Amino acid sequence: MPFDAPFRTPPRGLDPDWFDYNGHLNMAWYNVLFDQALDLLFERFGCGPDYRESRNLSFFAAEAHVCYVRELKPGSMVWATAQWIDHDAKRIHLFQELRHADGWLAATSESLHLHIDMTGPKVAPMPDDVMAQLVAMADSHATLPRPERAGRAIAIVRKP
Repeated sequence: MPFDAPFRTPPRGLDPDWFDYNGHLNMAWYNVLFDQALDLLFERFGCGPDYRESRNLSFFAAEAHVCYVRELKPGSMVWATAQWIDHDAKRIHLFQELRHADGWLAATSESLHLHIDMTGPKVAPMPDDVMAQLVAMADSHATLPRPERAGRAIAIVRKP
């Protein structure tokens, strides 16, 4: 079955308790929203909770970089996307966007995920069936442009 390009979650509301004293969504909850979107993506290619339970394999986040573009306010509805950037036998590189229901960009997250053999736990190659699903996702996403914000680094640029 082909993958949507990019993968997109259903719209959802935001819990009122997630908003801080400044009246906007606290930064921790952006990470939760991105993580929950990835849970749906991993389930889509057969690597959700059943994968962990039946095969004792899973994925762990190794690195993530979040950019907060526009603040979300109480009452907002949002959806997330995930786009394949790269992979090898043991790693997946993904780029996500969190968008307001009106379409504007609220935040991005770029992340690297490791395939884990839970008996170690240790990083391990993905089984052939999982790799086939990942290649199908990569093929579906191959025509998407590389996200403008992908590959960013944190730095204070000083003027000479």
